[in-house]
Amino acid sequence: MKKIIRLVALITVFAFSFVPLFSCKRAGGNEYTEITDATEKTEKNEIKETKETEMKITSDTLRVKKVDGLSKDFIFGMDASCVPSLEAGGVKYYDYDSNEKDVYKILAENGLNYIRVRIWNDPFDKNGNGYGGGNCGIDNAIAVGKRATANGMKLLVNFHYSDFWADPQKQAVPKAWKGMTFEKKCDAVYQYTKECLEKLLAANIDIGMVQVGNETNDFMCGEKSWDKITALMSAGSKAVREVCPDALVVLHFSNPEKVGRYEGYAYQLNKYDVDYDVFASSYYPFWHGTFENLKRELEKVTSKYGKKIMIAETSYAYTPDDTDFHGNTVSAQMAAKDYPLTIQGQADLVRDVIATAAEIENCIGVFYWEGTWIAAGGKSYEENRVLWEKNGSGWASSYAAEYDPEDGGKWYGGCAVDNQALFDKNGKALESLKVFALVRKGNLDS
Repeated sequence: MKKIIRLVALITVFAFSFVPLFSCKRAGGNEYTEITDATEKTEKNEIKETKETEMKITSDTLRVKKVDGLSKDFIFGMDASCVPSLEAGGVKYYDYDSNEKDVYKILAENGLNYIRVRIWNDPFDKNGNGYGGGNCGIDNAIAVGKRATANGMKLLVNFHYSDFWADPQKQAVPKAWKGMTFEKKCDAVYQYTKECLEKLLAANIDIGMVQVGNETNDFMCGEKSWDKITALMSAGSKAVREVCPDALVVLHFSNPEKVGRYEGYAYQLNKYDVDYDVFASSYYPFWHGTFENLKRELEKVTSKYGKKIMIAETSYAYTPDDTDFHGNTVSAQMAAKDYPLTIQGQADLVRDVIATAAEIENCIGVFYWEGTWIAAGGKSYEENRVLWEKNGSGWASSYAAEYDPEDGGKWYGGCAVDNQALFDKNGKALESLKVFALVRKGNLDS
């Protein structure tokens, strides 16, 4: 997703519940236990809580068509990695009645059952200045994970194996791993994954899935051959199996609009015998083609290789307006056909992504990307920039130049996706956030 932020930075410079039963938790002492089956009592409580959530969420202004075929444990997730950095700059979140609340509680109240959090190895310079994008090291992941768990949501841990954004265009090796032999790099992936997961479990965080790499299209952690990419993936997967054996291992790719691409990736994973459970895709309607194509490309993977499928990232704008003086990735000209940049249009898009996912065999869920990433500050570019630099609440700070000179070092600034959040510029939940709770029953006839 980071590439959409980068695209808009140039413009700115010139301008100025049902909880799935996949999880592991820390038990006692140094022992780990897997939660493989819920007790009958737990299942009944989960059903009751989800029904109560659905009954509470209503809307007089938002209309949502029911999605048929949703399994009882379908995942409604959100990447909410930047929240601590935003709150450090004064951001507060509010429910529909303008009551200030923990944003993770608001998400849970609206049908979300999973939180996704990214982890960068060392997103800081030698003086401790953060690179931005939430400064998403392991400490940030622990902070997010605790709040997700406290509000009854599981955690998807997203390892980038980089010190900053990893995406289809860029997979930079962490500073500490530069110069390593390939064998040592594989061991570093294994050890780092293991150590981070152990820290998360020690904090009593409920881990349901672990993502080994982010949008790893054709390269990962500096490696560009599939024999090495898959060896790195296997090293990460091995750590997951050992530390959290009942969590799902997720591999994540992008650009489903290119016919045959995913089938080719799945072939390589199978050829090199990578141990994983979920083949995940990003899907942004302004880049990634039609719903029909998305469904077709993912069905090729699951039908041939039997893997679970997931939409790991999606988002859409509710307004063309900018709120942080950095400019937006999605403008009015980029609006997808039949989906205006309105609160209803945003909800319709999310609903239709969920509907497409529900039609794909073995698809377990959908994650919205950074639906909580709103502007910190808001009064002026100058005020916001101070917060971006201090707290890492923009997509990149100037300190990122040492690690990422050609991208973050040139185009650092705000988040550029504030108009794709599910909260308004003041932190109040938008009606479109209700889509996750409303899709099971719909409200077109109410």
